[in-house]
Amino acid sequence: MSGRLTTHVLDLSRGLPAAGMKLQLWNLAEGAGKLLREAETNHDGRLDAPLLEGTELVPGCYELLFMAGDYFRGGRLEEQLGDAESFFLEQIPIRFNIIHAAEHYHVPLLVAPGGYSTYRGN
Repeated sequence: MSGRLTTHVLDLSRGLPAAGMKLQLWNLAEGAGKLLREAETNHDGRLDAPLLEGTELVPGCYELLFMAGDYFRGGRLEEQLGDAESFFLEQIPIRFNIIHAAEHYHVPLLVAPGGYSTYRGN
């Protein structure tokens, strides 16, 4: 069985999946960051394919960078909240370790304009 890395983003301010949120996956091996993937969530707040799977999933330190400010500006949330130029959360970095390449690593993001939560899902 080969492992994989997936994510899912829910917009708590609207109670809906966060469709259209852009994100990046970085490998932070040895302190130098290397961009591995850029992706955008689909209508269900998920990606159409795993970020990493099979032989691409190797142990190490990674970062998912979610473009929350762009997402909320694109959703016209500024009409409800005021300032269209800035949100408290512009980008959300989540750093985590892949330890066992055969496992499923799921990194969900629950997000609102003023805060977020994450955990290791399954």
